[in-house]
Amino acid sequence: MGFIAAILTSGPARKALGLLLATTTIALFLLNLRRAGERSGRLAERFATTEKTNEIHRQMLDAASRRPPDRDALAQRMRNGQF
Repeated sequence: MGFIAAILTSGPARKALGLLLATTTIALFLLNLRRAGERSGRLAERFATTEKTNEIHRQMLDAASRRPPDRDALAQRMRNGQF
């Protein structure tokens, strides 16, 4: 163990170890950014899908609010060509 400690305390080995730690830190940071970007992309896609679904639901509710109240009103509307 004394030999390894002596090697690691030498100047070039300490510089190499420092560079290795810095490189590892930067690589982990970039991987974390990539994962965060993928997650935000999925959330944006889910939000867009929800907005589209809500718009379709609003259109359905609007159409339902304009429907004829009974069969006679529907027949009258069809005779008038307002369907």
